[in-house]
Amino acid sequence: MGGGFKQVYQRGYVVPDGALEQVPLGASQEQVLIVLGTPSTVATVSGEAFYYISQRSEQPLAFMNQKITNQRVVAVYFDKSRRVERLADYGMKDGKIFDFISRTTPTSGRELSYLGYVFSATRPLEMGK
Repeated sequence: MGGGFKQVYQRGYVVPDGALEQVPLGASQEQVLIVLGTPSTVATVSGEAFYYISQRSEQPLAFMNQKITNQRVVAVYFDKSRRVERLADYGMKDGKIFDFISRTTPTSGRELSYLGYVFSATRPLEMGK
């Protein structure tokens, strides 16, 4: 009996289609909250930033552990006047954290340390333990 049954879990924030396009550079924090909603976390890495964190995992069979299949962190960075300075859409590519908007890999600094923590800290719950 070969089966294709698997359980899919979506946790955290799901970015609605087209939502990031509705957040232009220079938008206020209030505008961001209206479009994207409440962030998963707020950080002051080098200025203030809103982070929207999501994770998708799959569990092939009920007795098996979940496996992360997609992880995403949308970051909205603000300048000193609380206007959008930059947007980033981080995920994993080739085993590294990658920004799918700027098409770059962060290489150093507190931002990378924070993102590394977020990606390593969001492990799926192991069922049955």
